Amino acid sequence: MQEIRCPHCGKIFQVDESGYAQILQQVRDREFEKELDRRQAELALKSENELRIARMEQESAHKNDLSEKDREIAEKDREIERLSAALSNADTEKELAVSRAVQGKDRELSEKKAEITRLHGELELQEKESRLKENQLAERHKGELKLRDDEIERLKDFKARQSTKMVGESLEQHCLTQFNQIRMTAFPHAYFEKDNDTQTGSKGDFIFRESADGTEFISIMFEMKNEMDTTATKHKNEDFFRELDKDRREKSCEYAVLVSLLEADSELYNTGIVDVSYRYEKMYVVRPQFFIPIITLLRNAALNSLQYQQELQIVRNQQLDIRHFEENMNTFKDGFAKNYELASRKFNDAIAEIDKSIRQLEKVKETLTSSERNLRLANDKAQDLSIKKLTKNAPSVRAMFDELAPDT
Repeated sequence: MQEIRCPHCGKIFQVDESGYAQILQQVRDREFEKELDRRQAELALKSENELRIARMEQESAHKNDLSEKDREIAEKDREIERLSAALSNADTEKELAVSRAVQGKDRELSEKKAEITRLHGELELQEKESRLKENQLAERHKGELKLRDDEIERLKDFKARQSTKMVGESLEQHCLTQFNQIRMTAFPHAYFEKDNDTQTGSKGDFIFRESADGTEFISIMFEMKNEMDTTATKHKNEDFFRELDKDRREKSCEYAVLVSLLEADSELYNTGIVDVSYRYEKMYVVRPQFFIPIITLLRNAALNSLQYQQELQIVRNQQLDIRHFEENMNTFKDGFAKNYELASRKFNDAIAEIDKSIRQLEKVKETLTSSERNLRLANDKAQDLSIKKLTKNAPSVRAMFDELAPDT
């Protein structure tokens, strides 16, 4: 529909496309006729002016020179003929222009009518497609609602027939199945297994680890919590934060994630991934449908910093090598110092023993020297020994030797 405002009263009218096209054609025809009449009037006026000027010039020339009068009259006649021919051509051009304009308007009008018809057809087709899509969406929505209601009833019945322990294990199995479905496509080199290490007295449910070029760049401790609808004492998610953080630290994991169906009516936990690091560092709470997305988000974020972790690991290894070198050098220095101290002590003991031996040998030398001197004196005394000296104070013995002397 098109809106038309009356120039006199200001009232607005609504007309359809065909009526609007007819009014537009009428306005264009009227304006075109006016323009043709104006141009025809201008040409007629111009011709009259030129004839009047020619007559005035002819009269003026007649007064001045009668011989030139005939020539000018002939020229004016030719000019009149030329102007008449031009006027005739103008009429012809006018008729041709009117014919072309009418044909162009008819063609434009037919094209517009065809375009309007095509647009109406497209609009009707779009309306039909829109209604069909709405019906399909409504049917699909009804089917999804029915499937959801059936699933809710099945889960309620399933929970009613399970013990509390089995309810928790079913959530663990659900998460494990979800991970195994995309393990080889999304996480082909990742470690995702149950936490069976109870050396520290407690354990989580699952541990996720992934490494690249020997550098572990992501590790997550998972805890799955669920409970039966008929449980009298309802737990809260925050009841398990402390134990989960303890398990994360003891198993050297970077992140902790609680996959929980607790507090089903909580607007906070039903929004999706909830960051609770304001309570415990690097801890998140998610619903089971966000189990894979939280792994993907944390893993991709850690993967972006892998290069920096590898460079940091290289620096740490270098520092470790330097520390080992220093430790080896200090061990060598300590061993060398101990050996030097022991050798020095042994050397000093040997020197002391040598000095002691020298002193002992000197004593022996002195003793031997003294003995040699005594032996020499004894020899001298032995050499100087005689009967006379021996019997000096023993006259009776001397007398006996004297008596024996002639016999010998």
